[in-house]
Amino acid sequence: MDNPFLKEYHSDKTDLQLVTAANNGDKKALEELILKHQPYIYNIAWKFVRNPSDAEDLTQEATIKILTNLSSFESRSTFRTWAYRIVMNHFLVSKRKPIEDTFDDFDTMAKGLEMTPDNPLTPFEQKEKAAYIKEMNYSCMSGMLLCLTREQRLVFILGEMFNADHTIGSEILEISKDNFRQRLSRARRDIYNFMNEKCGLVNKSNPCRCHKKVTFAMDNKIIDSKNLLFNRAEYQKFKDAIKYDANEMMEIIDEKYAELYHNMPYKGDFDKRTFLEDIVNDEHIKNLMKLN
Repeated sequence: MDNPFLKEYHSDKTDLQLVTAANNGDKKALEELILKHQPYIYNIAWKFVRNPSDAEDLTQEATIKILTNLSSFESRSTFRTWAYRIVMNHFLVSKRKPIEDTFDDFDTMAKGLEMTPDNPLTPFEQKEKAAYIKEMNYSCMSGMLLCLTREQRLVFILGEMFNADHTIGSEILEISKDNFRQRLSRARRDIYNFMNEKCGLVNKSNPCRCHKKVTFAMDNKIIDSKNLLFNRAEYQKFKDAIKYDANEMMEIIDEKYAELYHNMPYKGDFDKRTFLEDIVNDEHIKNLMKLN
């Protein structure tokens, strides 16, 4: 996979060729362009709003915005900068999801964890419920992302999870490189401080453990054992799907929280037929782009 947020992105020319062909009505070129960038748009959306269905809606809305404006792309910037700027702006101004008001800050989340009764599991029970404990871990960490402001959240997702180059990230978000670095540093600090104070995975002196909370979560349908949202066999880990810059990682190599976020699930496989048909067969898109 060619991560569009790295300096070493080798597909700018390919993107431009696909855009040119799509603007000339080439349906296959349009499909290839969509499929190439869809995983990145979706996974940003997924981490941004936590709920997969909401992420699918955001992905489709942002993709349609890109396509309906494709004819206005003038190559004064790279396609990836232009396209992901549209994506980020759409995410920022989109209607807040209910889950965002549930996890609106770290104090609220801390109180929620404190109010969740502990039910420690034996080592045997932990092994037996390992999949659900991992789901609890991913669910909790996804909630922490929602405690960041929307602006912080996007910077953290791009800079920490997608390893975005500061120049590329700042161009996409239309802020200075210094501002991008400062926002990323602040978001990292906020996540780390919360986990260091509350999470037993980062600081062993903390009493909070996923296995102590999982029984309550399952009993109250917070985790659906028959429909896990995060811990699925078909998902990759971010660290396996995304190319990380070794020099960048040296700055945070000792941070346990960073390792945990790099192990978060990444969805790479999609029902391509359904997603594509919804977009390329949309009458407005077909007429606008004169697809053949």
